[in-house]
Amino acid sequence: MRWFLAFAFCALPAFAEGERAGEFDYYVLSLSWSPTFCALTGDARGEDQCDPRHDYSFTLHGLWPQFEFGWPSYCRTGARDPSRAETKAMADIMGSSGLAWHEWKKHGRCSGLSSADYFSAARQAYEKVEFPEVLATLRKDVKLPVHVVEDAFIEANPDLDATMITVTCEAGRIDEARICLTRDLDFRPCGLDAARDCRMEDALMEAVR
Repeated sequence: MRWFLAFAFCALPAFAEGERAGEFDYYVLSLSWSPTFCALTGDARGEDQCDPRHDYSFTLHGLWPQFEFGWPSYCRTGARDPSRAETKAMADIMGSSGLAWHEWKKHGRCSGLSSADYFSAARQAYEKVEFPEVLATLRKDVKLPVHVVEDAFIEANPDLDATMITVTCEAGRIDEARICLTRDLDFRPCGLDAARDCRMEDALMEAVR
């Protein structure tokens, strides 16, 4: 039933852009599998994130304010934009300062927080999640059912259950793990439109590099 409801809602649009900052119900913590980003986008662009010296597994894509249905974006806010130093400081978990800047513009402004507090919350959320060791240290390419990735996160995080996480795919590959959090950054069930589980039985998960 969950997959049917997710399919029914996933094609519907988000709210219009420009909502008022601070008006949202919960967060989605989006964790990107870095090898997929590099294979599909980053390598061709020469992204530093994809340099082998980094050895990235799951990186922080973003911390996204969410409504129970729909999500705000590019909100109106009086908060100042982050400095270059602030965005650069997020590169260790986001892969680049450019992504940090983009995430602030599209999502961070909707949090109602200052840029410093938003990035602090994003880091706290990222560090709250225990990454499954078998994935974080993956040393060879594998094809696996997507639910194995979800199950591994649930096993590694005792307060997490299947209603609180969804795993997405792109181009036949594991793309992201998305975990739903309260405004206080505790695990909580996802809204129906955020539950977009990939159901592949042979998704490619490239080795950490």
